[in-house]
Amino acid sequence: MSDSTFEEKPIEPTSFDLIVIGTGLPESVIAAAASTAGKTVLQIDPNDFYGSHFASHRLDDLTAFLNSHANPPSTASVTTSDGDYTALELNRCSLYSHVETANYAPEILAEHSRGFHIDVGGPRVLFCADKAIELVLKAGMGLYLDFKAVDGNFIWDQSSGRLCNVPDSRAAIFKDKSLSLKEKNQLMRLFKLVQQHLAASDGEDDESLRISEEDLESPFVDFLKTRLPPKIKSIILYSIAMVDYDQDNSKVCKSILKTKDGISRLALYQKSVGRFPNANGAFLYPMYGHGELSQAFCRRAAVKGCVQVLRRPVVALLMDKDSGQYKGVRLVSGQNLLSHQLVLDPTFTVPLPVASSQLNLPNESVKGDKRKVARGICITTRSLKPDISNLLLVYPPRSLFPEQDTSIRAIQLRGGTDAGGLAVCPLNMFVLYFSAICDDAEHGKRLLHAAMNALLTLPVSGNLESGSTVQSEDTELKPTLLWSMLYIQEITMGRYEHLISTPMPDGNLNYDDLLDETVSLFQKMYPDEAFFPETPSVQEEDIEGPSLED
Repeated sequence: MSDSTFEEKPIEPTSFDLIVIGTGLPESVIAAAASTAGKTVLQIDPNDFYGSHFASHRLDDLTAFLNSHANPPSTASVTTSDGDYTALELNRCSLYSHVETANYAPEILAEHSRGFHIDVGGPRVLFCADKAIELVLKAGMGLYLDFKAVDGNFIWDQSSGRLCNVPDSRAAIFKDKSLSLKEKNQLMRLFKLVQQHLAASDGEDDESLRISEEDLESPFVDFLKTRLPPKIKSIILYSIAMVDYDQDNSKVCKSILKTKDGISRLALYQKSVGRFPNANGAFLYPMYGHGELSQAFCRRAAVKGCVQVLRRPVVALLMDKDSGQYKGVRLVSGQNLLSHQLVLDPTFTVPLPVASSQLNLPNESVKGDKRKVARGICITTRSLKPDISNLLLVYPPRSLFPEQDTSIRAIQLRGGTDAGGLAVCPLNMFVLYFSAICDDAEHGKRLLHAAMNALLTLPVSGNLESGSTVQSEDTELKPTLLWSMLYIQEITMGRYEHLISTPMPDGNLNYDDLLDETVSLFQKMYPDEAFFPETPSVQEEDIEGPSLED
């Protein structure tokens, strides 16, 4: 698109309380919260779609998006003076790398290319009682979103090379034939212990039922070791508490989960199971992919008066010549837009050339997280488990190979809008997402390849229906791979005094940590404003009624 196109329709007005560059989930939540608080907000995005790094794409668009951010145009930091302002040219970050694509069925996928909504930041699920769902209810946005249940929760069993059910409720424990009576009783006692502790902590039960402070501050793995056998301990740690690192190996574990935090994760899971009538398990998935969440908050912001414009690249920040304070932004068209506050998509960095050292632009404060996320996406035509459409799978540390020091998570989703299906891919196809925290690309790719090889097979002589038999008592067939993409994503977070940079998708399954960071950023800007004040008309039926699909 030429610059002349941008010049045809200047943005009006030209001054705002807040300018938000980007339409990803954190940016859209902040824009909606600020608009709800009565601030004048401009949300602007250089892309022609909503969602940025939290969007859902067609296959071709996903490839183009990742490649554009893997190799952004390199520009030297430029500072220019114009009237009352000094303009600092924005730089773009390289946020993705080692993009690897394989297409084994180009004709089939080309025929159905418009039927995909693939998440950039998958795998993701929403726990039925997590902070994202609570925010959707609090902000009155249940009617903007449709969800379906992810009912299956499985863990990879190293000894059998099979997917085993996660016994995550009383009913599931009693139905599980793989557990002995002793193991069932041990697991039930743990769940009861956690429930009694939570009730006592809330003042609803005898204080003596609380877990001791010494135990609460101890490693959760040690707390479980005294109560559960290794198999059940692993299920609790990696498929319910969703821990990343091998908790039994302190030499490689980069984050030891405390018992108090482990209990909080168990409580979230237990509150999520069966919360909504049409979801028997703990998890929900947006009908059209996770990009719908960003769009829902954009709609909420627009309803509250936020001005939203796509396809408008911002090329520079405007700083006051005398004070050095941030004043606004400059579009590629040359139009200047002013604001008191600025929120930046993580795509952009603020240049700090030597010549600008006299400007009052504070140093960047980046969270000390050098980790990356290895992500994988696969398309198949067969479910991993017969008669199960949507499922979550966790490979605990060391379950695939001895050097596997982190969990690997996967989600399978079935295409179609009939019962159980999601509009993320065409009917009779399945999308699988994989992710693992890693230190570098080689480490991440090894984790992903191991997980994929355990589940999938490549087509033989062009026969897409071919598959090799998994050695299990069920003699299930490995699904045949039609298409795959692997890539490495950076985990970044930057903060500025007047300029705030939002986080990239993290390595978690849900959005709790990311929303905590987003709320913190909002409160940093507007400490006296409520973050989405309670809406009296909001009812839980908004999400458990027609919006939650059967």
